[in-house]
Amino acid sequence: MKSAFMVTLAAACVAATAPARAQDPASIPADGEGTVFDGDWISVGAGLLYGPSYDGSDDYVLTPAPIVQGNIGGIGISPRPAGFALDLLPDSGDGVTLSLGPSFRLRSNRAVQIEDPVVESLGKLDRALEIGPTAGITIPRVLHGYDSLSLGVDVRWDVLGAHDGMVVAPSITYFTPLSRGAAVALTLDAEHGDGSFMDYYYSVDAEGAAVSGLPQFDAGSGFTRAGVTLIGGVDLNGDLTDGGLALVVLGGYSRMLGDAKDSPIVSIRGSADQWMGALGLGYVF
Repeated sequence: MKSAFMVTLAAACVAATAPARAQDPASIPADGEGTVFDGDWISVGAGLLYGPSYDGSDDYVLTPAPIVQGNIGGIGISPRPAGFALDLLPDSGDGVTLSLGPSFRLRSNRAVQIEDPVVESLGKLDRALEIGPTAGITIPRVLHGYDSLSLGVDVRWDVLGAHDGMVVAPSITYFTPLSRGAAVALTLDAEHGDGSFMDYYYSVDAEGAAVSGLPQFDAGSGFTRAGVTLIGGVDLNGDLTDGGLALVVLGGYSRMLGDAKDSPIVSIRGSADQWMGALGLGYVF
């Protein structure tokens, strides 16, 4: 099960670096009444995210982001940046819950919206479809009766032969309602890429150096980034538990790390400091 807040915030952060993590709807006060999340439910949403044109860019673009999330027949559907994950484990009650299933992400880094002409001269990259397992744990009632702490990790491999590598993406999210109609979540996350992933996105070979004027660079495996995201949601009828329409606002910062930061694509033509903001609407049925 997921909270109305986490459902609607997904519309705003689908293109963000951190995957939205599942929360228990019991973490929002329901005054003893049932909620829209007691059975099957589905959420659709859309948002606009303002962020770097590629990972490590200092040029910023607007990106539209449709999203679907829900729980159908006991299978949870949760958003990922340009993708989704399935939770195949049944709910374990009101205590600690575990999640496990497959995750999917379509990575379009440097495949579209390359604003820097020097980086564009290196050529557009292919989109990567990353698939792999995701697992997590959610601990309710950490500081009070309605909050929760979620820890999770996605491990994915490219199956389209673009970067042809592996990515590991851990995250920690603290969620708390502020009232019956508003809530916030703070997420810390990171990304680690293997040698194939790093070489595809951050290396500059001899041919690329000749075309772009950038120095050659050979990127090795390691963490690409770490960041923090703060998300706030407000239900437009003042009740997060009955579904309907909600507004979501997101702000985040991440720092490029290791060879990703040292790559001339970032260190010369971009920036290690990455900012993002988003605004979205979601509707829960």
